[in-house]
Amino acid sequence: MTLEFGVWDQLQVYEVQRASTAAEAYELHFRQAQLAERVGFGYYWSLEHQGSYVGAVTAPTVYLAALAQHTERIHLGTMIWQLPFHNPVRLAQEVAMLDHLSRGRAEFGTGIGVHEHEFIRWGMSFYDRQEMSEEALDIIEMAWRDGRVTHEGKFWRFDEAIVQPMPYQQPHPPIWAAVHSSRAIAFAAARNYHMAQNIDVDDVMVAKFAEWREAWTAHGHPGPMPKQFLMRVVHVAETDAKAREQAEPYLMEANSLGRELVASSRVGFGENPRGMGHEDSEDIRERGRVFRESAKSYDFWIDNGLALIGSPETVARKVAEGAERIGYDHFAAKFHIGRMPAAMVESSIRLFGEEVIPSFR
Repeated sequence: MTLEFGVWDQLQVYEVQRASTAAEAYELHFRQAQLAERVGFGYYWSLEHQGSYVGAVTAPTVYLAALAQHTERIHLGTMIWQLPFHNPVRLAQEVAMLDHLSRGRAEFGTGIGVHEHEFIRWGMSFYDRQEMSEEALDIIEMAWRDGRVTHEGKFWRFDEAIVQPMPYQQPHPPIWAAVHSSRAIAFAAARNYHMAQNIDVDDVMVAKFAEWREAWTAHGHPGPMPKQFLMRVVHVAETDAKAREQAEPYLMEANSLGRELVASSRVGFGENPRGMGHEDSEDIRERGRVFRESAKSYDFWIDNGLALIGSPETVARKVAEGAERIGYDHFAAKFHIGRMPAAMVESSIRLFGEEVIPSFR
């Protein structure tokens, strides 16, 4: 079985808050990205959130451009750039510039954002975000294809905007779409984008990956099939017992750490405590269940595939079983778990790279 492996690196707000400077926190993650590159990971993924406790990389293109100067081979992306928060022509140019600064290592991960309070704080409509993102992608693809953008849309207007530079990779950096809803799955499949998933339990992942493959096939795209990405929390130690002992206390705080940053603000989470506004669907309710149950039970994480924790042999077996059952060909590991010490995180990265990845070559 051949898989691609990436690190999904969630630089958390609490890390910046407790560091002497934000630069100190960034540099720690740069060193860990260098370690990941040395031990065999092919991809490094950041993520964007605005005004949130979830992530502290608020300018992902700037962050990755700096990281490009500290690495040589590893591909660099953000999963996701939150499209509604960006002028699409500027974002097209920024990602193209990152592509040049990294000599063709940029990966363009796209999505719409899921937290209402982030949109409220920027004076934007949470409920327009899907339509905004689809329009933004039309503009970005036009920019990379034509080098000129003339566009009269609902959210943006451009009159022969000149795009510089054009991407290093041709025709452009790979485009990934983070998908949860059936609408997002159908959109990504229609556009022939690589797809990405996280959060859902394995049983739900099986259905969603199959739904995406069916939708992609129905469009009759010429091959090959785009890549299919799954992110999971990972901790590797010398034995299963040691891995659990190390990871469990940090795993149980992982989803709530830092919530007071938003909870104590005037805007808070928006219309409801989960930050979903008044949107409601079976999928949204299921993700709410996942967060509730994972906050209560270590075994829920393990039994539902949300976290892969154990010896190198155990983790390799679980990755292989997941790939066979769900169908992913790109596995992204999240090694930062709660307030886990850096030395423990780095030991896990090293063991995964040196003892798990080689079993898939």
